Amino acid sequence: MKQALIATFFILGIGLVGECKEKQRAGVARIDITPQGPIWMSGYAARNKPSEGVLSPLYAKALALEDGNGGRAVLVTTDLIGLPRDVTDVVAAQAMQKYKLERGALAFNSSHTHTGPVVRGNLSVLVSQQPEFRPAVAAYTEKLKADLLTVIGAALGDLSPATLAFDYGEAGFAVNRRQMTPKGVVIGVNPNGPVDHRVPVLRATMPNGKVKAVLFAYSCHNTTLTAEFYKLSGDYAAFAQAELERQMPGTVGLFMMLCGGDQNPNPRSKLELAQQHGQALGAEAVRVARTPMQPVSGRLRTAYQLIALPFAPHTRQQYELEAKDPNIYKQRRAEYMLKSYDERREMRQLSYPVQAIRFDKGFTLFTLGGEVVVDYALWAQREWPAERLMVAGYSNDVAGYIPTARILKEGGYEPVESMIYYGHPGPFTEEVESRIHDAMRQVKQRTTK
Repeated sequence: MKQALIATFFILGIGLVGECKEKQRAGVARIDITPQGPIWMSGYAARNKPSEGVLSPLYAKALALEDGNGGRAVLVTTDLIGLPRDVTDVVAAQAMQKYKLERGALAFNSSHTHTGPVVRGNLSVLVSQQPEFRPAVAAYTEKLKADLLTVIGAALGDLSPATLAFDYGEAGFAVNRRQMTPKGVVIGVNPNGPVDHRVPVLRATMPNGKVKAVLFAYSCHNTTLTAEFYKLSGDYAAFAQAELERQMPGTVGLFMMLCGGDQNPNPRSKLELAQQHGQALGAEAVRVARTPMQPVSGRLRTAYQLIALPFAPHTRQQYELEAKDPNIYKQRRAEYMLKSYDERREMRQLSYPVQAIRFDKGFTLFTLGGEVVVDYALWAQREWPAERLMVAGYSNDVAGYIPTARILKEGGYEPVESMIYYGHPGPFTEEVESRIHDAMRQVKQRTTK
Protein backbone atom coordinates (compact mmCIF):
# COMPACT_ATOMS: atom_id res chain seq x y z
CA MET A 1 0.00 0.00 0.00
CA LYS A 2 2.83 2.39 0.89
CA GLN A 3 4.57 1.72 -2.44
CA ALA A 4 1.33 2.38 -4.29
CA LEU A 5 0.91 5.68 -2.44
CA ILE A 6 4.43 6.82 -3.32
CA ALA A 7 3.89 5.84 -6.92
CA THR A 8 0.98 8.22 -7.22
CA PHE A 9 3.39 11.13 -6.83
CA PHE A 10 5.01 10.44 -10.21
CA ILE A 11 3.19 12.94 -12.38
CA LEU A 12 3.32 12.19 -16.09
CA GLY A 13 0.32 13.96 -17.55
CA ILE A 14 1.57 17.55 -17.32
CA GLY A 15 5.34 17.41 -17.22
CA LEU A 16 6.01 17.02 -13.49
CA VAL A 17 8.12 13.91 -13.12
CA GLY A 18 9.67 12.97 -9.80
CA GLU A 19 8.86 11.90 -6.27
CA CYS A 20 7.15 14.42 -4.02
CA LYS A 21 9.27 13.84 -0.92
CA GLU A 22 8.05 16.88 0.98
CA LYS A 23 4.35 15.97 1.04
CA GLN A 24 3.27 19.38 -0.19
CA ARG A 25 -0.43 20.10 0.03
CA ALA A 26 -2.69 22.63 -1.63
CA GLY A 27 -6.30 23.65 -1.09
CA VAL A 28 -8.50 26.02 -3.03
CA ALA A 29 -11.90 27.61 -2.49
CA ARG A 30 -14.08 30.39 -3.83
CA ILE A 31 -17.06 32.39 -2.61
CA ASP A 32 -19.37 34.68 -4.55
CA ILE A 33 -19.07 38.26 -3.21
CA THR A 34 -21.34 39.92 -5.79
CA PRO A 35 -23.50 42.56 -4.08
CA GLN A 36 -27.21 41.86 -3.98
CA GLY A 37 -29.01 44.77 -5.59
CA PRO A 38 -27.73 48.22 -6.60
CA ILE A 39 -24.64 49.56 -4.85
CA TRP A 40 -22.35 52.51 -5.38
CA MET A 41 -19.34 51.64 -7.52
CA SER A 42 -15.74 52.65 -6.90
CA GLY A 43 -12.93 53.81 -9.15
CA TYR A 44 -14.26 56.73 -11.18
CA ALA A 45 -15.28 60.16 -9.90
CA ALA A 46 -17.51 60.68 -12.97
CA ARG A 47 -20.13 58.16 -11.84
CA ASN A 48 -23.34 59.69 -10.49
CA LYS A 49 -25.57 56.69 -9.79
CA PRO A 50 -25.31 53.16 -8.36
CA SER A 51 -24.72 49.91 -10.23
CA GLU A 52 -27.24 48.63 -12.77
CA GLY A 53 -27.04 44.86 -12.84
CA VAL A 54 -24.18 42.36 -13.10
CA LEU A 55 -21.96 41.69 -16.09
CA SER A 56 -19.86 39.02 -14.37
CA PRO A 57 -19.97 37.66 -10.81
CA LEU A 58 -17.40 38.86 -8.31
CA TYR A 59 -15.45 36.29 -6.32
CA ALA A 60 -13.08 35.96 -3.42
CA LYS A 61 -10.82 32.96 -3.89
CA ALA A 62 -8.19 31.41 -1.65
CA LEU A 63 -5.23 29.15 -2.34
CA ALA A 64 -3.82 27.41 0.73
CA LEU A 65 -0.29 25.99 0.56
CA GLU A 66 1.67 23.69 2.88
CA ASP A 67 5.28 22.57 2.52
CA GLY A 68 5.05 19.29 4.48
CA ASN A 69 7.37 20.65 7.16
CA GLY A 70 4.97 22.85 9.08
CA GLY A 71 5.09 25.90 6.83
CA ARG A 72 1.87 27.16 5.34
CA ALA A 73 0.33 30.21 3.68
CA VAL A 74 -3.00 31.32 2.25
CA LEU A 75 -3.25 33.65 -0.75
CA VAL A 76 -6.62 35.41 -1.04
CA THR A 77 -7.65 37.08 -4.29
CA THR A 78 -10.66 39.37 -4.69
CA ASP A 79 -12.55 41.00 -7.57
CA LEU A 80 -12.57 44.36 -5.80
CA ILE A 81 -11.10 47.86 -6.16
CA GLY A 82 -9.05 47.30 -3.02
CA LEU A 83 -9.25 46.15 0.58
CA PRO A 84 -8.45 48.61 3.39
CA ARG A 85 -6.62 47.50 6.50
CA ASP A 86 -9.74 47.93 8.59
CA VAL A 87 -11.00 44.91 6.66
CA THR A 88 -7.83 42.84 6.27
CA ASP A 89 -6.60 43.37 9.83
CA VAL A 90 -9.93 42.21 11.25
CA VAL A 91 -10.06 39.12 9.04
CA ALA A 92 -6.40 38.30 9.70
CA ALA A 93 -6.97 38.49 13.46
CA GLN A 94 -9.96 36.17 13.13
CA ALA A 95 -7.96 33.75 10.97
CA MET A 96 -5.19 33.68 13.55
CA GLN A 97 -7.64 32.91 16.32
CA LYS A 98 -9.68 30.34 14.40
CA TYR A 99 -7.04 28.68 12.21
CA LYS A 100 -3.75 29.58 13.99
CA LEU A 101 -2.68 31.28 10.78
CA GLU A 102 0.12 33.76 11.40
CA ARG A 103 -0.26 37.23 9.91
CA GLY A 104 2.73 36.78 7.61
CA ALA A 105 1.18 33.62 6.18
CA LEU A 106 -1.98 35.37 4.96
CA ALA A 107 -1.96 37.65 1.90
CA PHE A 108 -4.95 39.58 0.56
CA ASN A 109 -4.85 40.88 -3.03
CA SER A 110 -7.39 42.90 -5.00
CA SER A 111 -7.74 42.86 -8.79
CA HIS A 112 -8.51 46.61 -8.69
CA THR A 113 -11.55 46.33 -10.91
CA HIS A 114 -13.19 49.72 -11.41
CA THR A 115 -16.56 48.07 -11.98
CA GLY A 116 -16.86 46.71 -8.47
CA PRO A 117 -18.54 48.04 -5.33
CA VAL A 118 -17.30 50.61 -2.89
CA VAL A 119 -15.66 48.98 0.12
CA ARG A 120 -16.06 51.24 3.14
CA GLY A 121 -12.91 53.16 4.00
CA ASN A 122 -11.45 52.91 0.51
CA LEU A 123 -11.28 56.05 -1.68
CA SER A 124 -13.52 57.88 0.76
CA VAL A 125 -13.03 61.34 -0.76
CA LEU A 126 -13.63 60.11 -4.30
CA VAL A 127 -16.96 58.47 -3.62
CA SER A 128 -19.99 60.73 -3.47
CA GLN A 129 -22.79 58.19 -3.25
CA GLN A 130 -26.26 59.36 -2.39
CA PRO A 131 -27.01 58.98 1.36
CA GLU A 132 -29.64 56.30 0.83
CA PHE A 133 -26.99 53.96 -0.60
CA ARG A 134 -24.50 54.29 2.25
CA PRO A 135 -26.15 51.59 4.40
CA ALA A 136 -25.78 49.14 1.49
CA VAL A 137 -22.03 49.80 1.35
CA ALA A 138 -21.68 49.40 5.12
CA ALA A 139 -23.65 46.15 5.09
CA TYR A 140 -21.67 44.83 2.13
CA THR A 141 -18.37 45.53 3.86
CA GLU A 142 -19.44 43.70 7.01
CA LYS A 143 -20.60 40.69 5.01
CA LEU A 144 -17.36 40.77 3.05
CA LYS A 145 -15.34 40.27 6.23
CA ALA A 146 -17.33 37.14 7.01
CA ASP A 147 -16.99 35.88 3.43
CA LEU A 148 -13.22 36.33 3.46
CA LEU A 149 -12.88 34.34 6.67
CA THR A 150 -15.14 31.65 5.21
CA VAL A 151 -13.10 31.25 2.03
CA ILE A 152 -9.85 31.06 4.01
CA GLY A 153 -11.27 28.28 6.13
CA ALA A 154 -12.63 26.46 3.09
CA ALA A 155 -9.23 26.51 1.37
CA LEU A 156 -7.52 25.18 4.49
CA GLY A 157 -10.19 22.50 4.75
CA ASP A 158 -9.51 21.49 1.15
CA LEU A 159 -5.79 20.83 1.68
CA SER A 160 -4.65 17.63 -0.02
CA PRO A 161 -1.40 16.31 -1.56
CA ALA A 162 -0.19 18.41 -4.48
CA THR A 163 2.95 19.32 -6.37
CA LEU A 164 3.76 22.97 -7.03
CA ALA A 165 5.44 24.52 -10.05
CA PHE A 166 6.12 28.07 -11.20
CA ASP A 167 7.04 29.79 -14.44
CA TYR A 168 6.42 32.85 -16.59
CA GLY A 169 4.44 33.71 -19.67
CA GLU A 170 3.93 37.05 -21.37
CA ALA A 171 1.03 39.31 -22.34
CA GLY A 172 1.46 42.59 -24.20
CA PHE A 173 -1.66 44.68 -23.64
CA ALA A 174 -0.31 46.72 -20.69
CA VAL A 175 1.21 50.11 -21.53
CA ASN A 176 2.82 52.76 -19.35
CA ARG A 177 0.20 55.48 -18.93
CA ARG A 178 2.39 58.36 -17.72
CA GLN A 179 2.56 60.43 -20.89
CA MET A 180 5.01 63.33 -20.90
CA THR A 181 3.63 66.59 -22.35
CA PRO A 182 4.80 70.23 -22.37
CA LYS A 183 2.25 70.87 -19.59
CA GLY A 184 3.46 68.00 -17.45
CA VAL A 185 2.59 64.33 -16.98
CA VAL A 186 -0.91 63.24 -17.98
CA ILE A 187 -2.66 59.88 -18.07
CA GLY A 188 -2.29 58.71 -21.65
CA VAL A 189 0.00 56.34 -23.52
CA ASN A 190 3.77 56.32 -23.07
CA PRO A 191 5.19 53.60 -25.34
CA ASN A 192 8.69 54.31 -24.04
CA GLY A 193 7.83 54.06 -20.36
CA PRO A 194 8.72 51.06 -18.18
CA VAL A 195 6.42 48.03 -18.31
CA ASP A 196 6.46 44.46 -17.06
CA HIS A 197 4.73 42.13 -19.50
CA ARG A 198 5.59 38.95 -17.62
CA VAL A 199 2.75 36.68 -16.50
CA PRO A 200 3.84 34.72 -13.40
CA VAL A 201 2.03 31.39 -13.06
CA LEU A 202 1.89 29.12 -9.99
CA ARG A 203 0.35 25.67 -10.56
CA ALA A 204 -0.88 23.12 -8.02
CA THR A 205 -1.21 19.59 -9.41
CA MET A 206 -2.80 16.63 -7.63
CA PRO A 207 -1.16 13.17 -7.50
CA ASN A 208 -3.41 11.91 -10.31
CA GLY A 209 -2.04 14.60 -12.63
CA LYS A 210 -5.11 16.84 -12.54
CA VAL A 211 -4.40 20.53 -12.07
CA LYS A 212 -6.20 21.74 -8.97
CA ALA A 213 -5.45 25.47 -9.16
CA VAL A 214 -3.58 27.98 -11.28
CA LEU A 215 -2.64 31.32 -9.77
CA PHE A 216 -1.56 33.86 -12.39
CA ALA A 217 -0.84 37.57 -12.29
CA TYR A 218 -0.20 40.69 -14.34
CA SER A 219 0.94 44.31 -13.93
CA CYS A 220 -1.86 46.40 -15.43
CA HIS A 221 -4.70 48.56 -14.13
CA ASN A 222 -7.96 46.62 -14.30
CA THR A 223 -9.66 49.50 -16.12
CA THR A 224 -10.62 48.41 -19.61
CA LEU A 225 -14.18 49.27 -18.64
CA THR A 226 -14.38 53.01 -18.02
CA ALA A 227 -16.76 55.28 -16.11
CA GLU A 228 -19.74 54.86 -18.45
CA PHE A 229 -20.05 51.18 -17.48
CA TYR A 230 -22.50 50.62 -14.62
CA LYS A 231 -22.72 46.83 -14.53
CA LEU A 232 -20.70 45.07 -11.83
CA SER A 233 -17.79 42.99 -13.14
CA GLY A 234 -14.20 41.99 -12.58
CA ASP A 235 -13.13 43.57 -15.92
CA TYR A 236 -10.34 41.81 -17.87
CA ALA A 237 -9.17 39.88 -14.79
CA ALA A 238 -12.55 38.17 -14.48
CA PHE A 239 -12.61 37.27 -18.16
CA ALA A 240 -9.07 35.88 -17.82
CA GLN A 241 -10.05 33.61 -14.94
CA ALA A 242 -13.13 32.46 -16.81
CA GLU A 243 -11.05 31.67 -19.90
CA LEU A 244 -8.59 29.60 -17.89
CA GLU A 245 -11.37 27.66 -16.22
CA ARG A 246 -13.09 27.12 -19.59
CA GLN A 247 -9.94 25.64 -21.10
CA MET A 248 -9.04 23.66 -17.95
CA PRO A 249 -12.32 22.26 -16.59
CA GLY A 250 -12.19 21.49 -12.89
CA THR A 251 -9.28 23.87 -12.27
CA VAL A 252 -9.75 27.02 -10.20
CA GLY A 253 -8.10 30.09 -11.70
CA LEU A 254 -6.99 32.87 -9.36
CA PHE A 255 -5.77 36.29 -10.49
CA MET A 256 -3.39 38.57 -8.58
CA MET A 257 -2.71 42.19 -9.48
CA LEU A 258 0.98 43.04 -9.58
CA CYS A 259 2.64 46.47 -9.74
CA GLY A 260 0.22 48.10 -12.16
CA GLY A 261 -0.13 51.55 -10.62
CA ASP A 262 1.18 53.33 -13.72
CA GLN A 263 0.03 50.78 -16.29
CA ASN A 264 -3.19 50.77 -18.32
CA PRO A 265 -4.74 48.28 -20.74
CA ASN A 266 -4.36 49.45 -24.32
CA PRO A 267 -6.75 49.81 -26.06
CA ARG A 268 -9.66 50.23 -23.63
CA SER A 269 -13.18 51.60 -23.07
CA LYS A 270 -15.12 48.82 -24.83
CA LEU A 271 -16.58 45.61 -23.42
CA GLU A 272 -15.14 43.54 -26.26
CA LEU A 273 -11.67 44.87 -25.38
CA ALA A 274 -12.03 43.72 -21.77
CA GLN A 275 -13.04 40.31 -23.08
CA GLN A 276 -10.18 40.30 -25.58
CA HIS A 277 -7.53 41.23 -23.02
CA GLY A 278 -8.91 38.75 -20.52
CA GLN A 279 -9.07 35.89 -22.98
CA ALA A 280 -5.51 36.58 -24.13
CA LEU A 281 -4.23 36.65 -20.55
CA GLY A 282 -6.15 33.54 -19.53
CA ALA A 283 -4.98 31.65 -22.59
CA GLU A 284 -1.38 32.55 -21.83
CA ALA A 285 -1.74 31.29 -18.27
CA VAL A 286 -3.16 28.04 -19.67
CA ARG A 287 -0.28 27.71 -22.12
CA VAL A 288 2.26 28.07 -19.32
CA ALA A 289 0.35 25.70 -17.03
CA ARG A 290 0.50 22.99 -19.71
CA THR A 291 4.29 23.13 -19.94
CA PRO A 292 6.70 21.29 -17.60
CA MET A 293 7.37 24.49 -15.55
CA GLN A 294 9.94 24.76 -12.78
CA PRO A 295 9.36 22.81 -9.54
CA VAL A 296 8.67 24.65 -6.29
CA SER A 297 10.11 22.91 -3.24
CA GLY A 298 11.69 23.28 0.18
CA ARG A 299 10.56 25.05 3.31
CA LEU A 300 7.80 27.65 3.08
CA ARG A 301 8.56 30.72 5.18
CA THR A 302 6.69 33.99 5.55
CA ALA A 303 7.34 37.47 6.93
CA TYR A 304 5.17 40.56 7.35
CA GLN A 305 5.95 44.00 8.68
CA LEU A 306 4.54 47.52 8.77
CA ILE A 307 6.78 50.46 7.92
CA ALA A 308 6.22 54.22 8.03
CA LEU A 309 6.04 56.17 4.77
CA PRO A 310 6.31 59.91 5.55
CA PHE A 311 4.15 62.52 3.88
CA ALA A 312 5.66 65.81 2.78
CA PRO A 313 5.33 68.56 5.44
CA HIS A 314 1.95 70.30 5.59
CA THR A 315 0.18 72.93 7.68
CA ARG A 316 -3.33 73.71 8.80
CA GLN A 317 -3.25 76.95 6.79
CA GLN A 318 -2.90 75.17 3.45
CA TYR A 319 -6.12 73.22 4.06
CA GLU A 320 -7.97 76.33 5.18
CA LEU A 321 -7.15 77.74 1.75
CA GLU A 322 -7.97 74.46 0.01
CA ALA A 323 -11.40 74.41 1.67
CA LYS A 324 -12.28 77.44 -0.51
CA ASP A 325 -11.18 75.74 -3.72
CA PRO A 326 -13.96 75.23 -6.30
CA ASN A 327 -12.88 71.58 -6.71
CA ILE A 328 -15.32 69.53 -4.61
CA TYR A 329 -12.74 66.79 -4.00
CA LYS A 330 -10.20 69.28 -2.67
CA GLN A 331 -12.92 70.66 -0.41
CA ARG A 332 -13.61 67.18 0.96
CA ARG A 333 -9.93 66.48 1.49
CA ALA A 334 -9.52 69.84 3.25
CA GLU A 335 -12.47 69.12 5.54
CA TYR A 336 -10.95 65.77 6.46
CA MET A 337 -7.51 67.26 7.09
CA LEU A 338 -8.87 70.14 9.18
CA LYS A 339 -10.78 67.66 11.31
CA SER A 340 -7.57 65.69 11.87
CA TYR A 341 -5.85 68.89 13.00
CA ASP A 342 -8.73 69.71 15.35
CA GLU A 343 -8.47 66.25 16.88
CA ARG A 344 -4.67 66.46 17.14
CA ARG A 345 -4.11 63.46 14.88
CA GLU A 346 -2.47 65.14 11.90
CA MET A 347 -1.50 62.67 9.21
CA ARG A 348 2.29 62.68 9.04
CA GLN A 349 2.91 59.17 7.77
CA LEU A 350 1.22 56.10 6.33
CA SER A 351 1.55 52.71 7.99
CA TYR A 352 2.47 50.45 5.09
CA PRO A 353 2.48 46.61 4.81
CA VAL A 354 5.35 44.68 3.21
CA GLN A 355 5.28 40.87 3.06
CA ALA A 356 7.26 37.94 1.68
CA ILE A 357 6.02 34.37 1.15
CA ARG A 358 8.84 32.16 -0.04
CA PHE A 359 9.68 28.55 -0.77
CA ASP A 360 13.36 27.66 -0.57
CA LYS A 361 13.40 26.84 -4.27
CA GLY A 362 11.30 28.07 -7.13
CA PHE A 363 8.93 30.75 -5.81
CA THR A 364 9.16 34.04 -3.94
CA LEU A 365 6.12 36.30 -3.57
CA PHE A 366 6.43 39.87 -2.34
CA THR A 367 3.22 41.69 -1.50
CA LEU A 368 3.13 45.47 -1.21
CA GLY A 369 0.26 47.68 -0.16
CA GLY A 370 -1.29 50.31 -2.38
CA GLU A 371 -1.20 51.09 -6.07
CA VAL A 372 2.45 50.28 -6.62
CA VAL A 373 4.16 51.53 -9.78
CA VAL A 374 5.97 49.03 -11.98
CA ASP A 375 9.46 50.30 -11.06
CA TYR A 376 9.32 48.30 -7.82
CA ALA A 377 8.87 44.99 -9.65
CA LEU A 378 11.64 45.82 -12.10
CA TRP A 379 13.94 46.78 -9.22
CA ALA A 380 13.25 43.49 -7.45
CA GLN A 381 14.12 41.56 -10.59
CA ARG A 382 17.48 43.34 -10.71
CA GLU A 383 18.06 42.96 -6.98
CA TRP A 384 17.43 39.19 -6.92
CA PRO A 385 18.11 37.92 -10.46
CA ALA A 386 18.41 34.31 -9.30
CA GLU A 387 14.98 34.31 -7.61
CA ARG A 388 11.79 33.35 -9.41
CA LEU A 389 9.82 36.37 -8.30
CA MET A 390 6.28 37.59 -8.21
CA VAL A 391 5.86 41.16 -6.88
CA ALA A 392 2.25 42.05 -6.14
CA GLY A 393 0.90 45.48 -5.32
CA TYR A 394 -2.71 46.05 -4.18
CA SER A 395 -2.11 43.72 -1.24
CA ASN A 396 -3.24 43.78 2.40
CA ASP A 397 -4.13 47.48 2.12
CA VAL A 398 -4.87 49.78 -0.82
CA ALA A 399 -4.47 53.22 0.74
CA GLY A 400 -3.06 55.16 -2.21
CA TYR A 401 -0.52 55.22 -5.01
CA ILE A 402 3.05 54.22 -4.18
CA PRO A 403 5.48 56.16 -6.40
CA THR A 404 9.24 56.07 -6.71
CA ALA A 405 11.54 59.06 -6.21
CA ARG A 406 11.65 59.50 -9.99
CA ILE A 407 7.89 59.64 -10.32
CA LEU A 408 7.60 62.03 -7.39
CA LYS A 409 9.95 64.42 -9.16
CA GLU A 410 7.99 64.11 -12.42
CA GLY A 411 4.65 64.84 -10.73
CA GLY A 412 1.28 64.03 -12.24
CA TYR A 413 -1.72 62.01 -11.16
CA GLU A 414 -0.14 59.05 -9.36
CA PRO A 415 2.20 60.87 -6.93
CA VAL A 416 0.22 64.09 -6.40
CA GLU A 417 -3.35 64.41 -7.69
CA SER A 418 -4.52 60.95 -6.59
CA MET A 419 -3.67 61.77 -2.99
CA ILE A 420 -6.67 64.11 -2.93
CA TYR A 421 -9.07 61.26 -3.71
CA TYR A 422 -7.46 58.94 -1.19
CA GLY A 423 -7.81 61.56 1.55
CA HIS A 424 -4.09 61.96 2.16
CA PRO A 425 -2.49 65.30 3.07
CA GLY A 426 -0.34 65.36 -0.05
CA PRO A 427 2.53 63.50 -1.67
CA PHE A 428 5.05 61.29 0.08
CA THR A 429 8.65 62.33 0.52
CA GLU A 430 11.24 60.89 -1.84
CA GLU A 431 12.51 58.46 0.80
CA VAL A 432 9.39 56.35 0.20
CA GLU A 433 11.35 54.32 -2.38
CA SER A 434 14.37 53.53 -0.22
CA ARG A 435 12.17 52.63 2.75
CA ILE A 436 10.21 50.11 0.72
CA HIS A 437 13.38 48.66 -0.80
CA ASP A 438 14.87 48.23 2.68
CA ALA A 439 11.68 46.57 3.95
CA MET A 440 11.64 44.17 1.01
CA ARG A 441 15.23 43.20 1.78
CA GLN A 442 14.32 42.66 5.43
CA VAL A 443 11.31 40.41 4.84
CA LYS A 444 13.25 38.52 2.19
CA GLN A 445 16.07 37.93 4.68
CA ARG A 446 13.62 36.67 7.28
CA THR A 447 12.36 34.04 4.83
CA THR A 448 15.84 32.73 4.04
CA LYS A 449 17.03 31.94 7.58
